Parts: sequence; structure tokens; C-alpha cells
Amino acid sequence: MSIEIELGVTGGEEDGVGSDEIDNDKLYTQPSDCLQAYERLSKIGHFSLAASFGNVHGVYKPGNVQLRPEILKNSQALIKEKYSTGNNPLDLVFHGGSGSEKEKINEALQYGVFKMNIDTDTQFAFSKGVGEYVEAHPQAFKYQIDPETGTPYKKQYDPRAFLRKGEETFIKRLDEAFFDLKSQGKSLAK
Repeated sequence: MSIEIELGVTGGEEDGVGSDEIDNDKLYTQPSDCLQAYERLSKIGHFSLAASFGNVHGVYKPGNVQLRPEILKNSQALIKEKYSTGNNPLDLVFHGGSGSEKEKINEALQYGVFKMNIDTDTQFAFSKGVGEYVEAHPQAFKYQIDPETGTPYKKQYDPRAFLRKGEETFIKRLDEAFFDLKSQGKSLAK
């Protein structure tokens, strides 16, 4: 069995729980904390580590989030130096990746990130598709039957129709993530 741990605080809000009162320095895990996790957990088996490097849940106005992927780089280097491991001995997780700059995502990948959470982006993508569908068929969401022509709108307000549009925009966002994370066409399955 593998476990995933979090070190530090991922900012923003998730499931109604926010971190606005958290000291800013807690948004940045120190390499020594990652070293301690490595020393304790590598003895018992595989684990992945979500270290905070300024990442936040949700999306914010550009410039409000200060990602520092070099924290991941420095953490990997400290463990490599102390234990003579190969490059990137930690399997890292990028929590709160939605809305992150593509350059910062790419940099984090170089430092051992193998998983990124993009819940907010996928929620928005799904909602966008549904919203576009509703905007394209406004009468169907006000009337079952057109009051002027008597034409039923059942095919338009059928949830399967607008949910499918949400799925299609969700899939497009996942394709973008696969590209960003350089995982297109790859699988752990053999």
C-alpha cells in the first residue's frame, strides 16, 4: 500500500474550509521537513509527498499566488546529498494546481511532481459546458412547451443533453492537463 502525506498548508479554500488566517510562511514547506518525512517513511514503503510551495486550492487573480517550485528542487537535492540517492528521490504531488502558470507546472514536473490536483479547473470546465448549453436553449429552461408554437422542449431540457455538454468540456480540460503534465498516451498499466 502507498500513502500520500501533506506537509505545510495548501492555501485557499477546499470544501468550505479556508486558510485565510494561516501565516504566509506555512504556505512554504521547508526542505528539512521533506527530509524528515523521507527518513521516517522510506523505511516502511512507498509514499508520496504533497509539499506546500505556495500552491492554493481554487483560482485567484494572476499575481496573487506566489509559487516557488525551487522548494521542491531544494528538498530533492537535500535528500540526494544526505542519502546518495538518484535524482528526485521523492514522488511529489502538486495540490491546488488549478489556475497555475504553465511554466511553474513544467518546473514542478522537473523536480519530481508526478500528480497534480486540478479540481477547481475541472469543475469550471464542466459548468462552462452546461452553461453554454443553457444559454443556447434558454426557452427550454423556462417552459416545457413553447408558449407560442406548442413545441415541446423535452429534448433540450433532458439532463442527459446538458450533462453531456459538461462532460465534453470536462474532457477538453483533462486533455489540456495531460499535455501540461506530459502524460499523454502514458499509463502505469502494462
